[in-house]
Amino acid sequence: MKVFIIVGAINAFLAVALGAFGAHGLKDRLDAHYLDIWKTGVTYQMFHALGILAVAMLLGKAATSSLFTWSGWLMLIGIILFSGSLYLLSLTKVSILGAITPLGGVSFLAAWILMIIGAVKHF
Repeated sequence: MKVFIIVGAINAFLAVALGAFGAHGLKDRLDAHYLDIWKTGVTYQMFHALGILAVAMLLGKAATSSLFTWSGWLMLIGIILFSGSLYLLSLTKVSILGAITPLGGVSFLAAWILMIIGAVKHF
């Protein structure tokens, strides 16, 4: 539970910092297309940081649930793959990095499915 509070809070912090960096530090360096890609990465990072915090709360109620634990780790993997690939794509404009993004999306989807199953099973 504690690890997901820390991981969720760190990712929320990073989403705010990266959002501010994009809005102020990159607005004159990236064209609108790549700035939108950056913003998408920030948005999904924040949503899933909050999801990780939700996992921490659910583990407080069902501490032995591997479903919730896996959900939290998959959200973190999704942030790294999805948001991370979008940040790199925005900065480098290397389009092949976009091939990594769907793997993060699948991680997000799997995480939410595990959370649903865990809720059905434990509550």
